[in-house]
Amino acid sequence: MSLLQISEPGGGAARQAIHRRAAGIDLGTTNSLIATAVGGEVRTLADACGGHLLPSAVHYGAAGVLAVGAAAKARATADPGNVIVSAKRALGKSLGELQAGGNFRPYRFDAGKGEAAPAFATAAGPKDPVQVSATILSALARRCREETGEELAGAVITVPAYFNDAQRQQTRHAAELAGVEVLRLLNEPTAAAVAYGLDRGEQGNIIVFDLGGGTFDVSLLSLRKGVFEVLATGGDTALGGDDFDQAVADWLIAQSGAEAVAAPDWPALLQVANRARERLGDADQAEVAWRGWRGALDAAQFTEIAAPLVRRTILSCRRVMRDAGMDTGAIDHVLLVGGATRMPVIRGAVAKFFGREPLADIDPDRVVAMGAGIQAEVLIGNQPAGDFLLLDVNPLSLGVETMGELVEKIIRRNTAIPVAKSQEFTTFKDGQTAMALHVVQGERELVGECRSLARFTLGGIPPMVAGAAKVKVTFQVDADGLLSVSAEEASTGSKAEVQVKPSFGLDSGQVEQMLRDSRDRARDDMQARALGEARLDATRLMDAISGAIEEDGEILSAAEQGDIDQALAELREAMEEDDSARIEELTRQLNQVSEAFAARRMDLAAGAALCGESIDTLDREAG
Repeated sequence: MSLLQISEPGGGAARQAIHRRAAGIDLGTTNSLIATAVGGEVRTLADACGGHLLPSAVHYGAAGVLAVGAAAKARATADPGNVIVSAKRALGKSLGELQAGGNFRPYRFDAGKGEAAPAFATAAGPKDPVQVSATILSALARRCREETGEELAGAVITVPAYFNDAQRQQTRHAAELAGVEVLRLLNEPTAAAVAYGLDRGEQGNIIVFDLGGGTFDVSLLSLRKGVFEVLATGGDTALGGDDFDQAVADWLIAQSGAEAVAAPDWPALLQVANRARERLGDADQAEVAWRGWRGALDAAQFTEIAAPLVRRTILSCRRVMRDAGMDTGAIDHVLLVGGATRMPVIRGAVAKFFGREPLADIDPDRVVAMGAGIQAEVLIGNQPAGDFLLLDVNPLSLGVETMGELVEKIIRRNTAIPVAKSQEFTTFKDGQTAMALHVVQGERELVGECRSLARFTLGGIPPMVAGAAKVKVTFQVDADGLLSVSAEEASTGSKAEVQVKPSFGLDSGQVEQMLRDSRDRARDDMQARALGEARLDATRLMDAISGAIEEDGEILSAAEQGDIDQALAELREAMEEDDSARIEELTRQLNQVSEAFAARRMDLAAGAALCGESIDTLDREAG
């Protein structure tokens, strides 16, 4: 996610700097590409055999890396446990997630550096997804060097819009291991919009439907007067062409009568399924054979097999439109991105939902890399930016836990980034000298229903009465979508901060589930928040009155003491119930019966402060 202002407002063109080689890299689940400027035009680079796509596969042996790309992929059936494919899907995942998922059946896993850094067990030792990704990036950087004769000075690397902080951090770390300087992490749908927007220069509302090998993103962008703004984004981090292959593979197993498929046989089965699926892109029928069974898969059967997956993509589109408060009639263009969008069943479903034929003028496999390459040329300083601005959004709300286990959202979902927002908080207890901050992500009102990101403590707060201290909490999301949080106490300048680097990412589909829950349980959440706030206000008042009675209870009459004790008892009893309206009413009653007591205490405090002072002295001090 990024905010790209390519030129200073009102400024002239910058003086041409020394040319530096920059590139855009689409680090894909199934295939990866690199694009750079050649002859004044950004193009994807081919290998020695003329192939632009680098299969995202690495073959490991006892001596280390044996092959990368097509050569590695060709060895997948012969040595499935040592040919790692779709490593992008493993970025930011826990060991439990990788073991539970069905997309890594050929592999064994090693805890590696711990639960937060699982690794594939290979003949070369444990290799985590970051190391696999770094090897692929190294191969792309080498291709750039061989094709252009120049060292790569920097790259814009694309990521799915729904990649969370951990996945983005690991992508950046992979680039560091590969010796590639990251100019920017850019959302894949945004990169595609850059390529199309620059080519066409049109204005309107644009849907970018990006279905790759392993991830699905759909983004709604608005192009107005040179400003690209992402109005809403959605998708599924565990949906892509691989899942359609998996569905065909399951159909083949059922047709062949096989009871089970051993893990080493899965790569070969998936290759058969993939060939059949791709064949149906331009034919009505595909001949298939598996374990002695021969038959045909026709377009109608594939449509039925693929229906649940297609439905998931359209549901994501519907949510994005609802989030933006827009209907499909307001969409001017639909762009197809990702090799899986070549499937007729996808193109038909997209056309039907949006009521228009989608555009695929630019090769859907290359468009993301080309958009990233265009941005790389600008960010490295080789090209002026032109007159457009890119505004991406934060996909989930970010906030902190407050008393009562409530969530105070600092940066709301779909806020344009980069962004920095601050909010002031205070202490809850008298004499409080430290504040524990819990950073959370999600749309629900209670902390327990959101995702914990980080915890840190601000110390050095001067002891004051509750509510007197002022602590400014600042959330900052940078152009790569990475979060930092700081807290500063106003009177002393005491400060603490944290860079949010969660140990592993969201479960598959968790982002969508979080959004779905926030909608389905909105009424319950509102009631829970009202109850939490009512209890918090009641607790604060009861603590204050109890402390006041302990200090100055002697100024209370017996009748006043009785009224306050009764109101306290009734409120404590109500606190055990889930009736926010009753708690609020009893809080008001307690406030009323203690009002005279509070006034007398204030008069006593004022009298003590003025004792022994002359009017002249007070006038001089006031002056």
